[in-house]
Amino acid sequence: MSHSTTRRAFLGSTATTGAMLGLGDLGFLTSLKSVSAAEANIDSKFVQLRPEIAPVVRLIEETPRDRLLEDVAGRIREGLSYQELLAGLLLAGVKNVEPRPSVGHQFHTVLVVNSAHLASISSPAEHRWLPIFWALDYYKSAAATDADKRRDWTMQAVDESALPSPLQAPQAFTQAMDNWDEAAADTAIVGMARYAGAVDVYEQLFRYGMRDFRSIGHKAIFVANSWRTLQCIGWQHAEPVLRSLAYALLMHEGNNPSERDAEADRPYRRNLELVDTIRADWQAGTVDPQATRDLVTTLRTGTYEDASDQVVELLNRGVGPQAVWDALFVAAGEFLMRQPAIVALHGVTTTNALHFAYQTSGNDQTRRLVMLQNAAFLTMFREAMEGRGRVKEVKFEDLQPQQTSESVETSVGEIFADLNDNPDAAAAKMLGYLGQTQNPKDLIDAARVLIFLKGTNAHDYKFSSAVLEDYYHISPQFRDTYLASNIYMLRGSQLPDNKLVNRTRAALDT
Repeated sequence: MSHSTTRRAFLGSTATTGAMLGLGDLGFLTSLKSVSAAEANIDSKFVQLRPEIAPVVRLIEETPRDRLLEDVAGRIREGLSYQELLAGLLLAGVKNVEPRPSVGHQFHTVLVVNSAHLASISSPAEHRWLPIFWALDYYKSAAATDADKRRDWTMQAVDESALPSPLQAPQAFTQAMDNWDEAAADTAIVGMARYAGAVDVYEQLFRYGMRDFRSIGHKAIFVANSWRTLQCIGWQHAEPVLRSLAYALLMHEGNNPSERDAEADRPYRRNLELVDTIRADWQAGTVDPQATRDLVTTLRTGTYEDASDQVVELLNRGVGPQAVWDALFVAAGEFLMRQPAIVALHGVTTTNALHFAYQTSGNDQTRRLVMLQNAAFLTMFREAMEGRGRVKEVKFEDLQPQQTSESVETSVGEIFADLNDNPDAAAAKMLGYLGQTQNPKDLIDAARVLIFLKGTNAHDYKFSSAVLEDYYHISPQFRDTYLASNIYMLRGSQLPDNKLVNRTRAALDT
């Protein structure tokens, strides 16, 4: 099979994307069966634990890193499905990697599973294995790090004798979480997993995921990503995932947070009182671009109290929640433009996770509360940025479109070719391109492909999946600027391919 670099032999059916970027041939992926859209999404028949899941987990756990991709490719040829592999990957992570001392670091191997899945299902069917193969290799790296730092932590068997009854489990879980009681929360969440419905379980978890600002948003991210992955692999796998999640949500420093007034907990306690002052028909408001700009202004300089208060004021005077979310997204993108680094990046991914909770929850108070918390958290992200180096004095309004070539291929190619050496020019050209074409598909496809080829860490997948998804959640007036402001942490075409590209090619060619 030829692997020569040609302008139009990229990603098979997505030849246009390759032509835009001048990248190599990924036709080797056609040696595997393609992942259908139905298989990558929810299968209503997938309701019982399949007997092959445990062997898949063992395969991932026990195979050396330098052989895992090759052995998994062989298993796929023998019939291993996308859902089985995704389930095995998530379960291996929650079983073997501890979400401590922070719900981040090596635990990104769990957090990134849904991001890789989103990248997969957003790609052409025949290319959906690439992000999952990347995540497999990343798991082996994270598991090794966890073993080195945490003396090979493994989730222990639950204390069956301490399980609450089905009727007691929800109340026991609430009490345990409010008291920050790890042992009680562990048994209570198992009771919830076994006896309560998925929606009821996650209604509680959405609240606890946004309760505090520890781990710069990773708690909310874990809640959203675990729910989304379980929708694909099946609720029958929920118990170990929920145990890991409850343990992660109770991560804290120092003494029991229920017995002290820690800064990370203050916005939630205040917003619990504030949320019920929002008018009952808050969803009936109108989209108001000026209200969006006003809230962004507050998020630039105000306190978390200022931000939450303004959200309440806007909703109570008839501004609709879409205008609030527009401001939260735009502000997160502006922060990243001001400091393209890890803290601002998590402001973007946390906003994505909290917006998912808002969309998914059926509880009216939770939906109001998540907006207040997101606004408060963004001010805390901004303050954290100030302790991480220079923060540029730039606003989203400062982004001005720059004309690009008339050819779609050339325009997209120019944008990502400029990204590494001149990101400001790339952002201006992206804004100009989006304004000219009114069609982001080619550009979004190119951005995603570059993550596949050039991405080197979990944040590449987490960030890009969030940004490319949220583009469509923002009002048309602001969405192009949002995407352009976030280009600074995407991947440019001039970077070298990551080492897994050639290794995956070799595994799938055999």
